Amino acid sequence: MNYVTVGKAGAAIGLAAVLVWGSSQVVSGRQDADLARRIAALEAGQKEILKQLQEVKAAIQQQTRTPQPAQAVAAPPALPTAPVAVAGAASRGSAAAKLVMLEFSDFQCPYCGRYTRDTLSQLERDYVDPGKIRYVFRNFPLERIHPNAFKAAEAGECARQQGKFWEMHARLFANQQALADNDLLAHATAIGLDAGKFQSCVTSASVTARIRQDLDDGARAGITGTPTMFLGTLQKDGQLHVVRKIVGAAPYAQVKSTIDAVLALPEVSK
Repeated sequence: MNYVTVGKAGAAIGLAAVLVWGSSQVVSGRQDADLARRIAALEAGQKEILKQLQEVKAAIQQQTRTPQPAQAVAAPPALPTAPVAVAGAASRGSAAAKLVMLEFSDFQCPYCGRYTRDTLSQLERDYVDPGKIRYVFRNFPLERIHPNAFKAAEAGECARQQGKFWEMHARLFANQQALADNDLLAHATAIGLDAGKFQSCVTSASVTARIRQDLDDGARAGITGTPTMFLGTLQKDGQLHVVRKIVGAAPYAQVKSTIDAVLALPEVSK
């Protein structure tokens, strides 16, 4: 073996080892610096999080110390400023009932239909039939959005003149998609009205004027939509003194609660 060669090889190996060691030291130094930067960043982030938590805590403490404003309570519907006429309108229930419930309605209005189906039937069973309230109906056809409502109101009035308003009332609300002139005549025939008298009635100026009067009185009472119900007592002149107002297709439980509250009032219960 050539010792010179071996010596050169050993020297080369030693030099390589030194280079490797030096490189590892450089890499290690870079890793330490990178690690230090990461640690510093984490510490800074931790400080920021703690700062935010302290701000949130302070805000919560301030909120618990500061009285919060009460939730706004919706104001009850405005009542009519004057009594509302009910004379000559279709009604059912005992004439001696101290409480009167007046509905302004539209035969083509879907909300009126829902109210009639879901609420009025229960009111009739629990309050009208036992004589606790007298129920009165007046017309408020919304002509601009319900083109058949006015003629349907005239049909109801003509049925009232033949003593069958409530039969027509039930028929119209059960067939709100069938309120054209031919349909109204068919409804009149179905409930047993005199067809000739009915046709003469629905084209008469007096019936049109009657529905217009309902609209005018409803507008003066502050009605803007249907159905709208007024609860009150009759004055000596036969007009309704309103003490409560219900707007929209209110569920039975809500209407029942309102009726019971009014029935408990001194002017009604005495």
